[in-house]
Amino acid sequence: NTVFLVFRTLRNHWKKSTLAACVLSYGGHWLYGKHCDNVLRREACQEAREFGRQLIGPTERLKKATIILNPAACSGKANSLFEKNSAPILHLAGVEVKVVKTDYEGQAKKLMELMDQTDMLIVAGGDGTLQEVITGLLRRADQEVFSQTPIGFIPLGSQNSLSRSLHSVTDNKVKHITTATLSILKGETMSLDVLQIKGERELPVFALLSLRWGAFRDAAATISKYWYLGPLKTQAAHWFSSLKAWPQVHQASLSILPPMPRPPDEPLHKPPRPGLLSRIVLRLKNYWDPPVEAPEPERWQEKEVSAVELSVTTSLLNRAKDSLLVCIEPENFTMGQFITVGSKAEDPSVRSPSSEQLEAGACRLHLPQEGAGFYNIDNEEYEATSAEVRLLPRKLRFFCSAERRAELLAQAA
Repeated sequence: NTVFLVFRTLRNHWKKSTLAACVLSYGGHWLYGKHCDNVLRREACQEAREFGRQLIGPTERLKKATIILNPAACSGKANSLFEKNSAPILHLAGVEVKVVKTDYEGQAKKLMELMDQTDMLIVAGGDGTLQEVITGLLRRADQEVFSQTPIGFIPLGSQNSLSRSLHSVTDNKVKHITTATLSILKGETMSLDVLQIKGERELPVFALLSLRWGAFRDAAATISKYWYLGPLKTQAAHWFSSLKAWPQVHQASLSILPPMPRPPDEPLHKPPRPGLLSRIVLRLKNYWDPPVEAPEPERWQEKEVSAVELSVTTSLLNRAKDSLLVCIEPENFTMGQFITVGSKAEDPSVRSPSSEQLEAGACRLHLPQEGAGFYNIDNEEYEATSAEVRLLPRKLRFFCSAERRAELLAQAA
């Protein structure tokens, strides 16, 4: 009888019952997600505590880490994400942490000019913060010394493109952050190539992933304007972009320097110093018969480009050559192809089947004086001017997960 009354009440008030069921379902799902996040944090802290329990010798010292944290990343949530998911792991592991927070855009470059030597450098933010840090680091006069410092990347931004190369991809933000932090403690590293982009008047800018210039880049920059369209916002951005101007062809002169064979990896630890007699013999030999190395002239190859998009990217998988990859998307796209391919082209590694791909050691872009638009350099916007892009092979060492490093090595083989 009681059950019958309950069902009758629910039927008579079906609108309220439906609303209550939706609220309870959403609340239960939200609470379950919070519980799963707390379980991930607890497991990560237990793993970090094992690092903190390791004994160190009387002459050893705690590892020092300098953290460049951008609190404005991820719409102002980065500081909270760091305090909840990364800071406890680092403290439990016994790492001596020095956190430096940025207050405005571009400050990370200036901070790197003043940074003292540290055991490890950790960037906590997104693509923009990371790009500022490596640019500031490699502009230093003593960058040859500082570039040997291993770098950790904690993905706290709205865009964390490099993290896909360093760690296994996951949709769970808490797992993504805790995995990246634990990778720093485990100490597995991989050497990454860097792009040096030098304009005609400005100081060089450095990037780890790509330089993009063209119609796909311009359309991708407007995607956030169509947030109200949900999953259709990317297609809408490319459709409206094609309505404003079509065909969207960009013309430039491209000069390419052929790539060089990649020398073997240098050992992380220096070999033992030779004996005194060997060093004396070697110095006398070099004095009487000094080695003469005549630099070979650079042989640039010229090419006129008329394309929808041009991108220059680093290659994680090419272990045989020190090369960057120049990708030219053809100008004969139809409007439908532009919308279809563009919806997949937010990732610079995604290319259309008809694209032309060239390997190069360096390239020069000669753009029109006016109306060249903008570059995307590691997802950060810069005014497009004529520039020279050179590869700095294996310039920086980044902490990564052992699983991801094994995957990349297997793909390269």
